[in-house]
Amino acid sequence: MRTLLDMYERMAVIRRTEKAAFDLFMAGLVKGTTHLASGHEAVAVGTAAALRPDDYVFATYRGHHHAMAMGASAEECLAELMSKATGVCRAKGGSMHLTKAANGMLGSYAIVGAHLPMAAGAAWSAKLRGTDQVAVAFFGDGATNIGAFHEALNLAAVWKLPVLFICENNFYMEYTPIGAVTAVPHPAADRAPAYSIPAVVIDGNDVTVVRDAVAQAVERARAGEGPTVIEAETYRHHGHSRTDPGAYRPKEEVERWLKHDPLDIARAHLEAQGITPDDVRRVDERAAAHVAAAVDAAKNAPDADPAEAFTDVWADGSATWRS
Repeated sequence: MRTLLDMYERMAVIRRTEKAAFDLFMAGLVKGTTHLASGHEAVAVGTAAALRPDDYVFATYRGHHHAMAMGASAEECLAELMSKATGVCRAKGGSMHLTKAANGMLGSYAIVGAHLPMAAGAAWSAKLRGTDQVAVAFFGDGATNIGAFHEALNLAAVWKLPVLFICENNFYMEYTPIGAVTAVPHPAADRAPAYSIPAVVIDGNDVTVVRDAVAQAVERARAGEGPTVIEAETYRHHGHSRTDPGAYRPKEEVERWLKHDPLDIARAHLEAQGITPDDVRRVDERAAAHVAAAVDAAKNAPDADPAEAFTDVWADGSATWRS
């Protein structure tokens, strides 16, 4: 497993990459929209720290942090957002579809909840092949009111699949408080018992708590004991997307969560371990320099070639229609 200082540095790089994405969008260098995950870093980094390189991860359209936690570089991600040839998907995915299959990052999906059955399928594949690989599906609280959530949990329980369902509960499904439209206080964890799946609610802003909870669930899955639901409570620092100022959230609530920042919590843990403020400062400076270099490299990279738009549709690299 990664050390806490390693995890802190990865979170620091992700936070700065998200800020760079925001700035590039405002400068007109990123088209479309972005769904930033500032504030969610601990969920992705803590989970990745408990996984093996051959495990599988499926994420949502708010997936920059998942892709980077699984090994996609800041330069690859920013270049993808800027439609550059050096992007992680060579400009075919954009902000909402970051994918790096070689690292087990099997995609970010914009259709809410659609990837949960896919994660169950990947887990089923691992079980059929006799490996002890684990699949992870990240999803937001809003996806718990989608039918695919319940279908995926049901089959995962029936077949005892090695899959983890990790809900990033930031308390808002786009602009609507999840509590206003959901009958239970914990939208993911409270529903897991209906499928005889163990569940836990954790502080999703504490990277060590996330890592330890995921490690325990991974151990169960590899041992053939089936799925686990983890509801990680967290909070996005921005609105739902770039066009959303987030004005519907109470000011006091936002301020309270900003004081519970994943980076601040990790710094406190580091201090308790005897890591000096100067050590942390050097990590922050290294992260800042790393992202600044990534921004420059992405800006100077060649634009993607439109002629490649229809390559890689099929596994053989082609787009020829098959009937």
